[in-house]
Amino acid sequence: MKWLIVSFLLVIMIRALFFSNYVVEGHSMNPTLEEGNFLMVNKMVYTFSMPERFDVVVFHQGMSEDDYVKRVIGLPGDKIEYKKDMLYVNDKLVLEPFIRSEHLRVFGGNFTGDFSLQELTGEETVPKGHVFVIGDNRLSSLDSRHFGFIKIEDIVGKVHVRYWPVDDFGTRFK
Repeated sequence: MKWLIVSFLLVIMIRALFFSNYVVEGHSMNPTLEEGNFLMVNKMVYTFSMPERFDVVVFHQGMSEDDYVKRVIGLPGDKIEYKKDMLYVNDKLVLEPFIRSEHLRVFGGNFTGDFSLQELTGEETVPKGHVFVIGDNRLSSLDSRHFGFIKIEDIVGKVHVRYWPVDDFGTRFK
């Protein structure tokens, strides 16, 4: 019985240290994540590695430390630009497989809107120690286009699992 209790407490401690649960609020990550989805976020992944392009992350934003879930599109040193709904990183086209062609058709091909980092932030590249994030539902997302770069230290973790609703269980968000 003691081993069972100790094992149970150990599992709870590990889970509390390494993972957090989040509930998606809003529509900024549709259709990848929808309002009411339950997520498990790995809090330790960026302790040992850096974010990668297209990771879906949860981060604190601003003094109130509100939590947001968005997709990383710009890494430190990257030059980011959108032209005609196409992402260019360091002047090279980068395909976004999570943006479906039906979105572009429904919104008349102006799903993201043209911009460059220089226009939005005054910076030519993403600064060291920061990332540039954007929601998958570009027309309904408050993201780096509005509040600028995100410090890597403000990232809570990487979304690893969507576990609710059960029918939408998944671990791949790209």
